[in-house]
Amino acid sequence: MRYENLTRFNDEEFKRLVGVPRPLFSKMMTILENSERAKKKSGRPHSLTLEDQLLLSLNYLRSYRTQLELSVDYGIAESNVNRTIQKVENALIQSRYFALPKRNQHVANDDFVIIDFTESQIERPKKTQRKFYSGKKKKHTLKTQVIFSPKLNQIVSIQVEIGTMHDLKIARKYTKEFANFTCVLGDLAYKGFKEIKSKLLIPIKKPRKMSLPKEAKQINKEISRRRIPIEHINSRLKVFRILSERYRNRRKRFGLRVNLISGLINWMIKK
Repeated sequence: MRYENLTRFNDEEFKRLVGVPRPLFSKMMTILENSERAKKKSGRPHSLTLEDQLLLSLNYLRSYRTQLELSVDYGIAESNVNRTIQKVENALIQSRYFALPKRNQHVANDDFVIIDFTESQIERPKKTQRKFYSGKKKKHTLKTQVIFSPKLNQIVSIQVEIGTMHDLKIARKYTKEFANFTCVLGDLAYKGFKEIKSKLLIPIKKPRKMSLPKEAKQINKEISRRRIPIEHINSRLKVFRILSERYRNRRKRFGLRVNLISGLINWMIKK
């Protein structure tokens, strides 16, 4: 897939092929061009155009093909594919254009957020395997805490932790993320979150060997209805297969990639 071959497609087809709309692709190109101009030493010219370098990186994040396959398709060395992807990711992150909203930018009046977790399977670590083993998924995973603001219509926070940590423990670790909001919607995993007890809203748990009253069922139904947007956000994150398939890369860049993808989704939702 080369950029010169995509010019004949309309905007809808372009998004289906690349994963991002054409205006967003153009904005990312502007950031990469500025990054190239800011270099003090240019070095050897790349065998791919800047558009194809961005296209290769998006292809990797969205389809998560092996770097060997990409090297064959684009006619460059496998090591060059790896360097190109990292160069593009670093330039986009360092621009701060796709950064998540700062905590002091959140709306404080009558604003609520929805919190949820998603897990991504990773390769079995050679060391400290128990540290990443998720009892829920029965796999080695990395957990991603997603906080979404329906009023801002944006992902406002992303936190990545190891698979063995419970959802509540991770939420307690990042309690500051909820400071500027009047209400936090969660599921029953957050029962006992005393640090934000006054603003936490979770479903009513069914008593043992008893049934819930009709009023309680209506309340749970309303809470579930308002939590639907976070499920849609999780599905949009998982469109990028690097987050939905088994993660084969080094774990230290996982958080960077989740934040970058979240920034891209925020841009698409906003526009």
